[in-house]
Amino acid sequence: MRNEALRQFLMVRRARITPERAGLPPPRDRRRVVGLRRAEVAALAGISTGYYKRVERGVVGGISASVLAGLAQALQLDDAERDYLADLVRAASSTRLGHPAPPAHAVRPFVRELLAATSLPCCVLDDRLDVLAANDLARALYLPLYESPDRPVNQARFTFYDAASRDYWGDWDAMADLAVALLRGSSGREPVDPGLTRLITELRTRSADFRTRWATFDVASDTAGVREINHPLVGRLTLETHSIPLPEDPGQRVLVHTPCPAAGTAGQLARLASCGADLRAGGVPRPRGRATPRSG
Repeated sequence: MRNEALRQFLMVRRARITPERAGLPPPRDRRRVVGLRRAEVAALAGISTGYYKRVERGVVGGISASVLAGLAQALQLDDAERDYLADLVRAASSTRLGHPAPPAHAVRPFVRELLAATSLPCCVLDDRLDVLAANDLARALYLPLYESPDRPVNQARFTFYDAASRDYWGDWDAMADLAVALLRGSSGREPVDPGLTRLITELRTRSADFRTRWATFDVASDTAGVREINHPLVGRLTLETHSIPLPEDPGQRVLVHTPCPAAGTAGQLARLASCGADLRAGGVPRPRGRATPRSG
């Protein structure tokens, strides 16, 4: 299974690099392949064609860091893709029997206290994109996610199953791409996490949008960036998302959303905080009915 992921990743990345982009002379013959040939990747990486073919088949025992670096340079991988390649190679070359214990997903008490003490929307996300914990303002910000019938609250399930996500995310395609790329990166780091494997299998089965994106092998390792959110209670929000890994709990990260100054979002966040208090008291009616999951 892991060897197949390695083979497909290398093939997809090889197909994306044209000879011109790689700095090679224009081909003199008619090419039968899209992108680079195996021999061209091998030459760019400084290894033999036979060696590269074995790597693409998943025969990676004893592969050196310099060879991995050469392949990453030849295929023009970014940092997240380099890490994913290293993870796939590590998994393919592992001779350990059995499965390591899955990562812990409990949020430490001091992290929950930190969330509660923060005046900004703040939550804890794991490698499966489950929202493990959130302060009141984050729960108000993620109101449609909490209204969605799927549990646990999960950004990928919401994005691909709930029709409300199309309105909620200001740029749905960008958020869908990010969710898939994050899960792809997680699958390299945690290849035997049964919960992650079940989630990916479920998403591939139920959502054609997810399947299409999964086949591209795009990889991301960080959730930071700008989010455009169309909130059902306070309207359009432009937020900067900051991602803080929790080293003591690999796979968990704290997400902090801050308002973009030029977008006038600070006032809307203040209104949202007030709405959040009303929601806790049951005083704000739901802005819409529960959406039905989308199937692919």
